[in-house]
Amino acid sequence: MGEPAEIDSERTWADQRSAFDELREQCPVARGNGRLMLLRHADVIAAAKDPEVFSSKVSRRRVIPNGLDGEEHTAYRAIVDKYFSAERVAHEELQCRESAATILERLPRGQMVRTITDIGTPYAVRTMSTWLGWPAEVQSDLVEWMARNHAATRSGDRQQMAAVAEEFDLLIHSLLGPRRDGQATDVTAELMREEVDGRRLTDAEVVSILRNFTAGDLGSMATSAGVVVHYLAANPHIQRQLRDQVRTASSAVLEDAVNEILRIDDPFVSNRRRTTQEVEVGGTVVAPGSEVLLNWTAANRDPRVFPDPDSYDPVANAPANLVFGTGPHVCPARGLTLMELRVLTEELLTRTSWIELDQHEPAVRETPPVGGWARVPVVLS
Repeated sequence: MGEPAEIDSERTWADQRSAFDELREQCPVARGNGRLMLLRHADVIAAAKDPEVFSSKVSRRRVIPNGLDGEEHTAYRAIVDKYFSAERVAHEELQCRESAATILERLPRGQMVRTITDIGTPYAVRTMSTWLGWPAEVQSDLVEWMARNHAATRSGDRQQMAAVAEEFDLLIHSLLGPRRDGQATDVTAELMREEVDGRRLTDAEVVSILRNFTAGDLGSMATSAGVVVHYLAANPHIQRQLRDQVRTASSAVLEDAVNEILRIDDPFVSNRRRTTQEVEVGGTVVAPGSEVLLNWTAANRDPRVFPDPDSYDPVANAPANLVFGTGPHVCPARGLTLMELRVLTEELLTRTSWIELDQHEPAVRETPPVGGWARVPVVLS
């Protein structure tokens, strides 16, 4: 049996993508910080589709539905999935487009724009809070919370992360009270009336689901916007192609394009699992109770599946793309997220003649455990 490759934290800190690419070719499984990391596409898919062996119950707190397995997960997931139906996603497109237009029209032309701070974050907060029916004054609180959450995540300090998570829970609790009279009709109020196992969801369950809707997705949307804009600015031929497609192609084609850009530079690095029994992965014996990371970024660049991982080919690569995961815990918000990113991309390309990287301030990569870019300074024409 093989021994896991040791993760070089300094190498990974400098450039996660290339570090994971090298690790994946050395060994299917890597080890670091007391965790095992699955790097190859086939192994990641197999683990994601086997919740009996690779359990999602990894958190000390009850996380709904991501931290559940089996029938319990199925029951709550049925509730969550209703809010991301094709009809509901289509209903949100207009407000997303209006939000994008408002944000982009205020940006200067010919001067440096901070993609994540000036575009991604306000767009994420505005569209998410509008969708959930939250008041506009909450948006500034969410922006500030995102900064604290990002800092806590990068620190790796569990106490700090728990404190920031508690802040978010308190914010959500404050939004539930005004909806108890049953008069409100927004998504948050609707969720409060949902039932599971013949009873209404508790406040704790509602807060957990709303945390799942928002806490991770806010940062993910901002980060994804940074990845897409950086890719277009760094690859002029793809930018020209998408500018043409905005005028002529279908929404599905444009969403496939966004999904492919995210595959090439996947900002959603990994998800945790915990083994319930001994299992062999890629020649490595994994003991029961081991914490395992499913590395989506590495899997999405596996040359066994994507012969040229950096080659932009939305059609050919779509069937194996794991940006939104796979298996029972595949991201329920995939349709909403791709629609939001597609609309933002359409509005950005329609309202500009060109996007280029700023010549004076270089883009800066994120550091583990966050993926994508920390800063993407660009100039819009």
